[in-house]
Amino acid sequence: MDTRGIVGHIARIREQANIVIETELRDRSIAGIMPAHGEVLVFLFQQSKPVPIKSVVEKVRRAKSTVTGMINTLERHGYIRKLPCKTDNRVTYIELTQKGRRFRKDFDEISRLLLERLYGDMNEKNREHLVGQLRRIKQNLQAYSMTKV
Repeated sequence: MDTRGIVGHIARIREQANIVIETELRDRSIAGIMPAHGEVLVFLFQQSKPVPIKSVVEKVRRAKSTVTGMINTLERHGYIRKLPCKTDNRVTYIELTQKGRRFRKDFDEISRLLLERLYGDMNEKNREHLVGQLRRIKQNLQAYSMTKV
C-alpha cells in the first residue's frame, strides 16, 4: 500500500464528512450552520454563561478573523448573541440564544450519525488506535510549524 497519499485521504475524508453534515442540515431545514461552526458550537454548548470571544479563539485554535467570521454568521442567523463587556470596551462576550440552545438536539443527532458513517463496523480498539495515530501526525506537524514560526 502506498502511504504517501495520506494528506489526500484526509482531505477526501473531510469532504465526505462535510457532505454528510450538510445533507443532514438541509434535510432538517437548518440554515446558517456550516460544518466549520462545529468547534465553536461545541465550546458554547459547554458554557453556562457568556464567554469572551478571545476564549473561543483560544479554544478552537483558529485565526481570530476566521472565528470572528463564524461568530458573525451564527449571530446573523440567530444562534448566538454578542454582549458588550461593562468594564472593558475591547472585550465582547457571546452566548447561545434560545435558537442556539434548541439546535443542540439536532447537533448531537447529526454528530452521532456522522460517527456511525465514519467508523462503520470498526471496533473500539481500532477506533482508538486510529485517533491516536492521527493525534501523533498532528503533533508531528505542529512540532515542525513551531520551528518555522
